[in-house]
Amino acid sequence: MVTLIGMGAGLPGSLTAEGLAALQQADLILGARRLLEHLPDGCTEHRKALYKPEEILTCLAEHPEGDTALLYSGDTGFYSGASGLLPMLRACGISCRVLPGLSSVQLLAAAVGRPWQDWKLVSAHGCACDPVAECLTADGRPVFFLTGGSETPATLCRTLTAAGLGQAHALVGEQLGAPEEKIFFGTAQEVSQKSTASLSVLLIEHLPQPPRRCAGFPDEAFLRGDVPMTKQEVRAAALAKLAVRPTDTLWDVGAGTGSVSVELALAAPRGRVYAVECDPEACALIRKNRERFAAWNLTLIEGKAPQALEALPAPDAVFLGGTKGSMEAVVDAVLAKNPQARLCISAIALETLGAAIAALTARGLTAEVTQIAVSRTKPAGRLHLLMANNPIFLITGTRK
Repeated sequence: MVTLIGMGAGLPGSLTAEGLAALQQADLILGARRLLEHLPDGCTEHRKALYKPEEILTCLAEHPEGDTALLYSGDTGFYSGASGLLPMLRACGISCRVLPGLSSVQLLAAAVGRPWQDWKLVSAHGCACDPVAECLTADGRPVFFLTGGSETPATLCRTLTAAGLGQAHALVGEQLGAPEEKIFFGTAQEVSQKSTASLSVLLIEHLPQPPRRCAGFPDEAFLRGDVPMTKQEVRAAALAKLAVRPTDTLWDVGAGTGSVSVELALAAPRGRVYAVECDPEACALIRKNRERFAAWNLTLIEGKAPQALEALPAPDAVFLGGTKGSMEAVVDAVLAKNPQARLCISAIALETLGAAIAALTARGLTAEVTQIAVSRTKPAGRLHLLMANNPIFLITGTRK
């Protein structure tokens, strides 16, 4: 029999009675060295510091008789190595059982006297983690980060601060359950400057949340000034043409007020949006609208395309709202990064329409043109008149 046992914070005092009995009855104990160093009295001296699944399976094959205990830190069901080992044990026909321990989530919640049932739980322990995306998709709930390896509370908070979330409330728990336990509070910006113990967790709360609704926010929701802005109906149609997905990397070239950039960012909360704009007044508006909508996954790129596109990651989809006469060069820059990128170009002038069609077809894309003509009511005494806006062309490019 193989028993997988969780030790909360790696401390014997956190073991359940059943877990303690299984340890004391085991003929062989395997686990990380730091866990083996804290075994309770009455346990066998036959111990091996192993934690990689392949090493554990080899060791079990060499010791087929007797009972073996495998030690894991915390809860075996919460981002634990036990989840990967269990299918391998069963595939080898090895009889096994699981005795979970206390998780770091439980220990932190207990230490600060709060329930954790509404927290969003995220692992940044030895794996890639985007804290901005996790916070943007938390729906206002506190976000708990299990940290370790290259990701620490400080590194996660530096990323949050760089994105504009530096004033979010942060709570750090170090060495939870141990005599050295320490809890401290601050802003994400303050935590970004602190060094913490290797066994630490992070809770981020009181986050400004972006509004959630379908594409096409009212025009008056945006700060505009004298900068041209893509209108509500056109924005909604453009996002539909681009088929934006939650994890997309998106470019908005010639971003103007940032209205399309903001809509893209809200539609892709686990993605990244790059608003490219060269006009200083427009750049100032993009910053304000980014903050106004809490679109923290939106990055402003100040400069003129195509030069400003060189350092950007490959896009999944691109909206071209203005190219300053560099249509072909911008399309080339997009396709060089990703030949399969989805393109949507907006045009008011017929000359721009022609240039867009020519640029796409010359590069092997099929151009599809949609004209959007919007009229809105205007009161005239007791009557209402329809006032027409300029027709807009949306040109998409697809490969057949």
